[in-house]
Amino acid sequence: MEDLRNIFLVGPMGSGKTAVGKRLARRLRLPFVDSDLEIERRTGADITLIFDKEGEAGFRVRESAVILDLVSQPGLVVSTGGGAILLPENRAAMQSSGTVVYLETSVARQAERVRRSAHRPLLAGATDLTARLAELMAHRAPLYAEVAHLTVRTDGSRVQDIVERIVAALPDRIL
Repeated sequence: MEDLRNIFLVGPMGSGKTAVGKRLARRLRLPFVDSDLEIERRTGADITLIFDKEGEAGFRVRESAVILDLVSQPGLVVSTGGGAILLPENRAAMQSSGTVVYLETSVARQAERVRRSAHRPLLAGATDLTARLAELMAHRAPLYAEVAHLTVRTDGSRVQDIVERIVAALPDRIL
């Protein structure tokens, strides 16, 4: 497995990237990294505080540094933040160093999953959660599709079923 490439999970908040990533990593016997948790580990601050102090632009700089570091470590399953695809350099780095899997999810399903989460800075103060998620999706969906080597629809699927669909579609050299 000397050419072991990474697997990057991209998609909107609430698409199941962390749950799928953990299960996929276990299934493939690879280390799992959640890029948001890695940012928190490196900074000693939670994502909400980083957004409060540095704004989204400051957070994106930190996120990009983590992504660019992770692409140099082969054989990882990486769950990215929903906006990791916003910077072209992140998209290019993920595409060239691994297989990018887009977990496609409806806005309705996202809203259902993130409704009770207090740790979503881009949703803070949103008076209409569904409208805010739809606005983010309208901008980001083309970028998810552009970067993805594989797209897996997650609505109505169990985590294990999603993992099996991903494994079945992965290039042989990853397995």
